[in-house]
Amino acid sequence: MAPLGEAARVAAVRVGSARDMGPWGKRDDMLVHRRDPFNAEPPRHALARRPLTGCESFYSRNHGPVPRIDARAWRLRVDGLVDRPLTLSLGDLRERFAEREILATVQCAGNRRAGLLEVRDIPGEDPWGPCAISTARWTGVLLADVLAAAGVRPGARHVAFAAPDVSPLADPPQPFGGSIPLVKATSGEVLLAWGMDGRPLPDVHGAPLRMIVPGWIGARSVKWLERVTAQADPSGNYFQAVAYRILPPDADPTRTGPGAGISLGPVAVTCAILAPDGGTPLPPGPTEITGYAYAGEDRTVARLDVSLDGGRTWTQAELDPPPSPWTWQEWRITVDLPGGDTVVTARAWDSTGMTQPESPAALWNPKGYANNSWDRVRLTTTGSPPAPGPTGPGDQ
Repeated sequence: MAPLGEAARVAAVRVGSARDMGPWGKRDDMLVHRRDPFNAEPPRHALARRPLTGCESFYSRNHGPVPRIDARAWRLRVDGLVDRPLTLSLGDLRERFAEREILATVQCAGNRRAGLLEVRDIPGEDPWGPCAISTARWTGVLLADVLAAAGVRPGARHVAFAAPDVSPLADPPQPFGGSIPLVKATSGEVLLAWGMDGRPLPDVHGAPLRMIVPGWIGARSVKWLERVTAQADPSGNYFQAVAYRILPPDADPTRTGPGAGISLGPVAVTCAILAPDGGTPLPPGPTEITGYAYAGEDRTVARLDVSLDGGRTWTQAELDPPPSPWTWQEWRITVDLPGGDTVVTARAWDSTGMTQPESPAALWNPKGYANNSWDRVRLTTTGSPPAPGPTGPGDQ
């Protein structure tokens, strides 16, 4: 039986396999939502017990064809409200600025959309499960250092990013872009990254240079970066002004204009059960349940609860500290599974005391963003529980 919250995904997602992925180098069991643009996530078990995801399992979210960019000819422009506009090659970035390394989680704004799809249809949006989230070790230079070299003027309040990948989702089609507030851009963790887990960025993950904006939705970690612009207002790009916004439930996204709804930025606290994933029957008895929890921005996860009775009672799981201030956290708990079906439910609490809402019905929105409701997986057990061990005089 499929995990709860994934029925729509399992039915709609398997439109391809690794044989259809071309040169992307992903694992054979990736769940492919779309071939062009290439959108895929790994199965739950591929992320379990792995602090770093690995490029072969790292989810891929694209809005247009993946560009193939000649790194030798590529240049980054830094302009707008700056005193000294810059044009930088990869060599310039390496030579002029201190190299930094940041361990950071990237999460798609549509992560766990499949749960919202079970509430009501969301036409035109991919049915992402809980694995549109991944963690890597990123290498590059701080955006703050580059902006300091350019000399940001007092009137700047936002920093916009532009890329060459043209998306037909915009009307008319336009290259992908977005922006973040200047205070985030200069906070000391936002990276211009050329490396991923000790290797050059793969094409599908943004080579030769991409943004990494820790704690914020993945759409702001713009790939194939070509331009950084300091400006007074947020980006007017379609993917900032129109898409990646939370609309009211009764809104028609095909009729809403720029600025409608709430612009998405920091990620809300969320979690997922990764293993067991409900795909195969288990023997009854003691079973370890593992997963991830993620708080976003500069928050951490403070507690992870697990329930076997629909949320009537909860038990705290063992929660690992984050590998860095900008990553998910692993958790685990051993539960005694009875025979038959058991729905395992998980919820996280962050360091501000906020927790996840119970139902995706309360979060449904016309674009299917930001589902951070409780995660649920149905586990089925068959056979007999393990026999108790021999008892001695001291055990009687």
